[in-house]
Amino acid sequence: MASNIDFVQYIADQCSGAGEITVKKMFGDYGIYCDGKIFGLICDDCFYVKPTDAGRAILRSVDLRSPYEGAKDYFYIGDVDDHDYVSNLVKATCQELPLPKQKKKKTDK
Repeated sequence: MASNIDFVQYIADQCSGAGEITVKKMFGDYGIYCDGKIFGLICDDCFYVKPTDAGRAILRSVDLRSPYEGAKDYFYIGDVDDHDYVSNLVKATCQELPLPKQKKKKTDK
C-alpha cells in the first residue's frame, strides 16, 4: 500500500521548521530530505526517521520499527501533529547525519 500524497505533504509541512524539506518517490513510497540530506521515509502512511543519538534524546518515546520488509529499524514517529516537536527532531537528526556523497560526473571516452 502506497502513501497518500496528502499525508506525505502534511509530513513535509510538519518538518518545515528544520530547513528545506523535499520528498522523492522511491519504490512506491517516499524518501524525505532536509537541505539535501535524506533523514527519513514515509511508507504506508507512516513516518520514520533515521535513528541517531540526537534524535533519541528528543523523542518522547522510542519506537524502533522497520518501514518495510528487509529494512533496518528506524524511529517510528506516531506523534506527527506537533510541528515544533517534529521540526526539532528533524533538525537534530540532520545535524548528526553525514553530508550526501557527491555523484561523480560521467566522462566521455
